Amino acid sequence: MTKEKKKRHRLVRALVTLAVLAVAAFGLLLGYICIREGSVPREVAEVKADYDAIVVLGAQVRPDGTPSVQLGWRLDRAAEVWEKKNVPIVVCGAQGKDEPEPEALAMKRYLEGKGIPPAYILADPDSFNTEQNLQNAKKLLDGHPDEIRKVIIVTSDYHVPRSMALAGDLGLDASGIGSPCLQEYWIKNHGREALAWCKYWLKKYLRLDL
Repeated sequence: MTKEKKKRHRLVRALVTLAVLAVAAFGLLLGYICIREGSVPREVAEVKADYDAIVVLGAQVRPDGTPSVQLGWRLDRAAEVWEKKNVPIVVCGAQGKDEPEPEALAMKRYLEGKGIPPAYILADPDSFNTEQNLQNAKKLLDGHPDEIRKVIIVTSDYHVPRSMALAGDLGLDASGIGSPCLQEYWIKNHGREALAWCKYWLKKYLRLDL
């Protein structure tokens, strides 16, 4: 084998090794997400933590202004949590390129349709990701006349642990409850969540501006 062929062989072997390690690391991260997800309450009866406010994280709104299936499930769960304890609700979400209005406004309208008085619902129509959702929710709650110390975050089950971690970084005493994830989107949602965890850790521990 010539020297040039040996170099190419070593390069290919190194690339294959890196690819295998990357796949293994990603698999471990998915396992971590599933383990964390397994501890998330999914029914109101399972919620043991107290809360002074509810924060509902946004998701896709259909072109006709109605919530997508997963967003509807989040809002239905939030309404159940509110029925247990009538506290302020913050709905979060800006307007995506395929959406007719900010998600927060569609969410507010949906909850009003479930019988929740408008005075209880605070809307954040400006946040585009989970970190912004929680930052803006905190600002709204900080300005509320009642003292808000503990929040419960309502979002899809796979999304709850990272949302709680972000809320904790903001100084919020946060618990969470999960709504279902559509099975056909399981791989997509969990894959994106794995990448989001990587971004979270890089920003938190390495102070990278991502």
